Amino acid sequence: MYQGVFPILSLFLVNPSFASTEEKHQDDPTKIVTKLGFGYNDDLTISGSIGLDPVRMLNMRTTADGDDWRLGGSWLLPIGIINVNFSRTEYDHSAYKNNYSIGTFIPLSYFGVEPMGWQIFPMAGYAYNDGEFAVEQHNEMQSGDYVLMSNSNHSGYLGAFALKPLTDTWSILAFGGGALGSDDYSSYWGGGGLSYKINEHQSFNFYGVISEDDFGHNEKVGLSYTYEFK
Repeated sequence: MYQGVFPILSLFLVNPSFASTEEKHQDDPTKIVTKLGFGYNDDLTISGSIGLDPVRMLNMRTTADGDDWRLGGSWLLPIGIINVNFSRTEYDHSAYKNNYSIGTFIPLSYFGVEPMGWQIFPMAGYAYNDGEFAVEQHNEMQSGDYVLMSNSNHSGYLGAFALKPLTDTWSILAFGGGALGSDDYSSYWGGGGLSYKINEHQSFNFYGVISEDDFGHNEKVGLSYTYEFK
């Protein structure tokens, strides 16, 4: 894993030789931006990113209690973006997952493909997971107790993110994907929502998301506010 990650991280130290001057949608996953956001989905969340230059960005997201968090960086390419992320997710019964991933988004609009006005960004990548999952115990005397079992795996994932502007201010968002890996690991995720652009700096998102893998299950509905620095 680290042999693949460190060469990518080293690219952040190289002077950029290109940059996109096109104004992108506020939710475009290939947008290099400096922003700060707050949200709620069963817990207060804080997120943000720092654009180091036109092609490099650092980003973070965490819940207020610090149980779930993500740190990462992005490097913009001529036809897509490479993302490196490190994250931790907590589940019920003290289960948890640490995730290390490297992947990419590629906008189909680069090839002139925008079916019915949808901007589609296929994504693919590699991930390593380690953590513990909860197993319920049953016996003649009692049930409902859980024990934690260790698990780790390597996996590859495929998916897509899509957005469609409805007006100058409202847009539809949708995403989904899945992964398969070693030791019969599998996962899926999906969701969607609405995005509202208040002005060139501020926006709101309303969304729902569901995900499941060997470590646990998550269903969340939430909203978020983002301020973009320009």
